[in-house]
Amino acid sequence: MSFTYEVKDEVSKLDYSEAERISELSAISGYFYDDNMIRVVTENGSVARRIYSLFKDLLNINPFVSVRRGYNYNKKMLYVLEVRKVTDGMIKFLGIEKSIPEDFIWADEDLIRAYLRGLFLICASVNDPKKSRYHLEFNIKNKEFALFVQELLNKFSLNSKVLHRDNSYMVYIKEAEKIGDFLRIIGAVKAVLYYEDIRIYRDHKNMTNRLNNCEQANVDRAIETANNLIKDIEFIEETCGLELLGEKEKEAAQYRVKYPDATLMELSYIISVETGVKITKSGLYHRLNKIKKFANKLREK
Repeated sequence: MSFTYEVKDEVSKLDYSEAERISELSAISGYFYDDNMIRVVTENGSVARRIYSLFKDLLNINPFVSVRRGYNYNKKMLYVLEVRKVTDGMIKFLGIEKSIPEDFIWADEDLIRAYLRGLFLICASVNDPKKSRYHLEFNIKNKEFALFVQELLNKFSLNSKVLHRDNSYMVYIKEAEKIGDFLRIIGAVKAVLYYEDIRIYRDHKNMTNRLNNCEQANVDRAIETANNLIKDIEFIEETCGLELLGEKEKEAAQYRVKYPDATLMELSYIISVETGVKITKSGLYHRLNKIKKFANKLREK
């Protein structure tokens, strides 16, 4: 069972006021209304029952229901609900005279939530947060309606975008946090808890990986720097001997070769302990840097 199916199953069992249910049914009916007929197709049995109840309770209509096997590769069962004769009274009641619903359908925040809930039930999908990318999308038939849906979503600061795709439009949300906010907006409490648990775990894991990568990169960089310096010291010794270095630089060079894997901090501590003369990390860095510059001058000559 997909995450989208589970969210729709949860949402389809919620109970709301009559005004909110009208807005929800308006979204569903307006999406499928064509040629004086409403024909709803869904793979989710709970959604089919929800839509049937909305028509029956709000309009005293019993849609004609049929079940058939789909034509896609997994051949899921499809539930088809048909209202074969849509009257002018029904159209006005649901506010679906035009592509964009009448203002009373989305007059306040609660009604907008209800309208988006209805749209989600019949034309949206959301990726399981366990998958590699976060994604929620609505499949919309025309550009005008797609821009309207985007406007409704962005009233909640969800940063939704519109993309033209073949003969339809996709209104989508990519940000993980915004998708979690949308699930809260439509009332999918269980889905939100599951989604946020997985999202937080993934974010924590990614942050840990980034920190580990940074730490490893720092270690690799330190090793590379130490190896290059040892090559400089060996070059100086082969060319003219370490005696040309100052006493402090010569000492630093000898300890660098003796402890090739030590970091600057570790090496400064070792020198301080073994010689009895304290040297800081910064002081050691300047000595080693002088050795590097001296080796470069020798190469130039």
